[in-house]
Amino acid sequence: MKRGLKGIIGLMGFFMMSPSVAELIILASPPEHDTYYDEMQRGIIDFQINYAKKIIKNGDEVLVLSTKTLFPEYADALGSNRVMIAPMSDIWMRDFTLVNPDDPVMFRYTAAGQGGGKEGQIQADDVQDTFYQVVKKAGLHFKSSELLDDGGNFVSDYAGNGVISSKFLQDNQLTEKQARKKLKALLGVKHIAFIEADEQGGLEHADGVVSFIGPNTLAINAYPEDPQYAAQLKADLMAQLPEVKLVEITTPYDGSQIYDKRFGSACGLYINMLVTKKRIYLPQFGIPQDKLALQQVRAVTSKDVIPVSSSQVCHMGGGVRCMSLQLRGENARKLLDYAKKVSDKKQATSGDLMK
Repeated sequence: MKRGLKGIIGLMGFFMMSPSVAELIILASPPEHDTYYDEMQRGIIDFQINYAKKIIKNGDEVLVLSTKTLFPEYADALGSNRVMIAPMSDIWMRDFTLVNPDDPVMFRYTAAGQGGGKEGQIQADDVQDTFYQVVKKAGLHFKSSELLDDGGNFVSDYAGNGVISSKFLQDNQLTEKQARKKLKALLGVKHIAFIEADEQGGLEHADGVVSFIGPNTLAINAYPEDPQYAAQLKADLMAQLPEVKLVEITTPYDGSQIYDKRFGSACGLYINMLVTKKRIYLPQFGIPQDKLALQQVRAVTSKDVIPVSSSQVCHMGGGVRCMSLQLRGENARKLLDYAKKVSDKKQATSGDLMK
């Protein structure tokens, strides 16, 4: 009886969270009927559970969209109230969901996210539709756009500044002037900087190069091995975001182990951090530079900086930010309410079967 009461109290506390204080971070378990992640499934699950525990411990909240098969493992580790059976078709929630938690927009997920080409675009649309069906049922509010872009290719301080790679221009066949006008109207930003990705071809996401750690403060990778690119990156950012302070973060990039050559590696990329209003979840790779990266980020922010081990998944091309959808305010409440309804329905069905 005590155990049951404790579970009810915990459930109430979770669904009564205040999104004004906490960020709701949504993760997706590996898909069930896709062999692509079979070799990495154990590493993905271990990473997500460890990451989710860090999120909860530090005052934010988490919801895992899981397959039915994996539900028990996530529920045992995090509590059943933090897991909803709503299988996604991919794990990289940043890319095919919503950008900007304060005023969400759903771009059309690009073919590059699924390997490229016409077949890649068909798959990308299917992946995004699976997510769309869930948020439609949950009643989330957001803008939709036919403009092609992955969530990983939009980085913002949510205070008027944004960065996006020039791949956006190519995908949508727009000039900088045309794209800037469309993005300002759609996203409500005042300043947009277009940058060249550090690796051409593939995803070309801005969040592998830069990260806003607060209003008007932009962290960028260090490129000691490519001073020409580094100089051009800084020049482009300073010209297009003149009020923004640039902070260089150590970047011991390691491409020695890559799971899929189409997507490269995120090992050593501390820039792929997840930034919330009060916290920064910083990737760690089990290397000596981890400590320096923590020091560098903590030196330029008053936010809590929380280290998160990412060595299990970084060679797949992403990690902390790439796997995370962020929601705030009414949308966070709506998704939590929907998760509770799904949970209540599941419990009621289980109860009927036991009679």
